[in-house]
Amino acid sequence: MKKINSKKGWRFRNNEKKYLNKILKSDFSAGSDNYMSEKFETLFAKKHNQKFAISSNSGTSTLHQALHSFGVGHGDEVIIPALTVGMCGFVVWQCGAVPVYADVDSETFLIDPNDIKKKITNKTKAIMVVHLYGLMCDMDKIIKIAKRYNLKVLEDCAQCFLAYDNKKRISGTIGHVGSWSLESSKHISSSEGGVLTTNNKLLAYKMRKFGGLGFTNITANSGKVRIDKNKFQNPNWKRHNEFGYNYRMSELCAAVALAQTEKLEFFVKKRKNSGNQFIKVINESKSNILIPQKVPKDYIHSYYTFAALFNGKSRGVRWSDFRKKFLNFGGDGIYSAWQTVNNEPCFYKARKKGLYSGSMKISNSYGWGETPVAVKLQKNIMQFTTNQKNSNEIKKQILALKKTIEYYQ
Repeated sequence: MKKINSKKGWRFRNNEKKYLNKILKSDFSAGSDNYMSEKFETLFAKKHNQKFAISSNSGTSTLHQALHSFGVGHGDEVIIPALTVGMCGFVVWQCGAVPVYADVDSETFLIDPNDIKKKITNKTKAIMVVHLYGLMCDMDKIIKIAKRYNLKVLEDCAQCFLAYDNKKRISGTIGHVGSWSLESSKHISSSEGGVLTTNNKLLAYKMRKFGGLGFTNITANSGKVRIDKNKFQNPNWKRHNEFGYNYRMSELCAAVALAQTEKLEFFVKKRKNSGNQFIKVINESKSNILIPQKVPKDYIHSYYTFAALFNGKSRGVRWSDFRKKFLNFGGDGIYSAWQTVNNEPCFYKARKKGLYSGSMKISNSYGWGETPVAVKLQKNIMQFTTNQKNSNEIKKQILALKKTIEYYQ
């Protein structure tokens, strides 16, 4: 038998195995249906001071569920930041709607409220804000715009657990719905998974119903489908009163998600510590070769990654060379930003053909908009990992960055 690497799996050494064993011993019986999911949802909602939490099989599914609960459909428009992952655009298309791209702020890298206003039309249904790299958007301005135009607001917090704005509000709790991903790289993980929160009972019901195959007895609070045997086993029982997708989180994933949520503050604290050390070494270097993502006054960044603008061109240093030198000095690696959504091949081809959602046509110039800031940033952003196991691993990354900056100074 191959020996397990003891350096791996450090994030999953508390109650994860205990809860997994409990589910396995239950034999996935009807009596254990949704047991771990409900415990996870209850704890996650409590930590975010929200009335409802709905678990799901991915952070992409959660975005789809949220937009569906808003009533987003064919011919509608949803404003999203150009600088984000393609999935934010996918889910708009899956609703049959048009993703309209808003530009981002050159210093915070986050969606620009001023550009949101420019992109609103009479077809706009919702705004999807993305708290990128662990920093919250300017929710006051965004909520004000949404109220003025009667729009729903979805907060994508896939990279933003327990961040705070200057009013001490938690990320994901200001808009109509908050959405998180539990994919393997996130602050907490169940390998794959997602979760939604809201204080709106009707939205909670719609999201759970849509992601739970439209089972008749699903409620805002519970996704259990086998509650009453006398009904469920009766030939006259009609199981589905709405259409829906199977976005439910498995009980195995929920068991891990529950154990991870119990340690949420611990994991966030580690990443914040890493991020702050990156800032410190850059400030001490007095070099402008890296310009950190700007954190507004009294905001608390949760540092999914440490993001900075690479300014090496002014010194004749290429992005790729800086990364290579960082690796040579022992760094984990440096991630780039994704392509802007409208520049991903699938979106670009659809735009070129004047198609979206596979069936509806639009003008090539309609609904997309220019995003020059996002395009420029995308080529120059650097992301440094913050998920190190311990202080020694963090120091290794900080030292690698210090040596790299000194080398190019």
